Order: sequence, then structure tokens, then C-alpha cells
Amino acid sequence: MSDNRRVHLVDAFTEEPMAGNPAGVVPEAADLADDQLAAVASELGASETAFVLPGDDADRRLRFFSPEREVDLCGHATVAAFASLYDRDVIDDGDYTVETNADTHDVEVEPDGTVWLTQSPPEIREVDVSLEDAADALGLDVAALSEVGEDLPIARASTGFPFLVVPVGYFEQLSAVDPDLAAIEALCEATDTEGLYAFTFDTLEGEATLHGRSFVPLAGIAEDPVTGTASGAVGSYLRYQGALDAEDPLVFEQGHFLDRPGRVLVDTREGVEGVTAPRVGGRAVTTLDGDLTIPESDEDDIIEA
Repeated sequence: MSDNRRVHLVDAFTEEPMAGNPAGVVPEAADLADDQLAAVASELGASETAFVLPGDDADRRLRFFSPEREVDLCGHATVAAFASLYDRDVIDDGDYTVETNADTHDVEVEPDGTVWLTQSPPEIREVDVSLEDAADALGLDVAALSEVGEDLPIARASTGFPFLVVPVGYFEQLSAVDPDLAAIEALCEATDTEGLYAFTFDTLEGEATLHGRSFVPLAGIAEDPVTGTASGAVGSYLRYQGALDAEDPLVFEQGHFLDRPGRVLVDTREGVEGVTAPRVGGRAVTTLDGDLTIPESDEDDIIEA
């Protein structure tokens, strides 16, 4: 007998369908083997798919798979999963805990459907990456990085999923990025990071704090539309550098160059018990609700939609 499972595609960090960052969500995945999880993620084709399982010491457990491999933490897929559970009345608004391969995290669901994920305490350090190497990897002239680089160094920032943070001067320069994915992958491997996040304070919307672009070739993602894990890390990096006067929540724009505009709310929680873990938040919209036939474990059957 075939095993059919309900699956969703949920656009996170947006209130509009076909925008933001799409994530797969499988709300009942407790008895699926790893190869089945990987097959479902590959079939759905989202940058990450969240599989919802019972938690051992938390309300839920989430596992995340890209089409290439399992990843320890994914912000947009966490927002998508909890928004999906809330929209279908599986959970109420309120506070929850969720286990991931990275850590156990707090999640808050607001009555309007906004989901907040508390990330891990920030780890930030400068890295030995030259402006020339970073510019080459992004397909930019060094001048695009050098002016802002005088005040904001290239750094490794992590709140559970490490990113190489590269400040860029202007929106026009960020829009001209032509990534060399092999070079970005090499920089990430050299700095023990999972992706590169380039940003500028030059934004499209007046209320926005910055505009970002995220490249994660190590996970098989050329460019990620809207990145929750990076947003928390970069918000913490900017507070650490004393580069912001704006109050929380910060607003990070992303995804416009992929025609999937979205925004991430970032609460750095500055001044609360010293340096604490940031939160990232946003809304989400379900764009697909259906069933997949799951292949038997350890077999090469193709999933039939």
C-alpha cells in the first residue's frame, strides 16, 4: 500500500503568495527514514523543506533538508512550518519550543500569524578574507567594498548557522553582483561558514534597515531569496560593530533580484541581560496544499505527485 503524506509549500517572510522564500513543510514526518526525507525535499525543490516530528524535550522537533543535504537550522522553513500549523489550527498563538540539529529554540506565534524564532547567542569574529577576494567572488570592483569596508570588516557571524558577512556600498553595486559560486564556496570553506551574505544600507523602502543577498552553494543553493538565519546573524554583527542607531525590530529587505521580495524582522534584544540571542520574525502564506506518494526506504522509486 502506498504511503501518501500531506505536504505544503509555504512562502515565508511575506504576506503575498509567490513572494518571499518558499519552504516545503511536511507536518507529519515522524516515521520517515532519512532517504525518504531527502527524496521529498528533492521532489518539492524548495531551498529547504521542514519535517515536523514530535519533540523529545520540546513541543516539536524540526529537521531541514535542502535538495542536496540535511542542514542544521533554517529560519524561513521554521517560520513556514509554524505558520502552517497555526493556519490549520493545529496550534494556537503563544510560546513554543522546537528542537533542531543546531539547538533547542523558542518560537512565538502572534495572533496575526507572525512567527518569531529565537536563534542561538551570536558568535562574531573578523576573518582573514581580503576585499579583493570577496569582490572577485561577487563579481564586483574592489571599490564596491572598500569604502564601507573601512568601517565594517568582513566577518564570520553565526546565530546557529554561520555566514560570511560582506558589506557593500550601494544598492546599484549590490544589484550588479555576478557571483562566482565556486569562489564563494571556497571562501566559505576557508572561513568555516555555510554561506555568504552581502548587504548594503542603501534600501528600496525607507523603513528598511538594509538590503541583502545570500549565496549558499555548499547547500546547493545558488542564491537564497530571503534568509532568516543570516538576518539574525547580520543584525547581531551590526549591533556588535556599533553600526546601527535604529531601534528593534530592524527590517531586512531581500529577494527582489529573484522576483521574490520579502522582509525579515530582526529583534537583536540589545541590552537584555547583556548580549542575548536575536529573534527573526515574519509572516507566511501557504501556496500549495496536497499529497505526495512517499517511496519505500532504500529504493530508487520516483515520487509521484
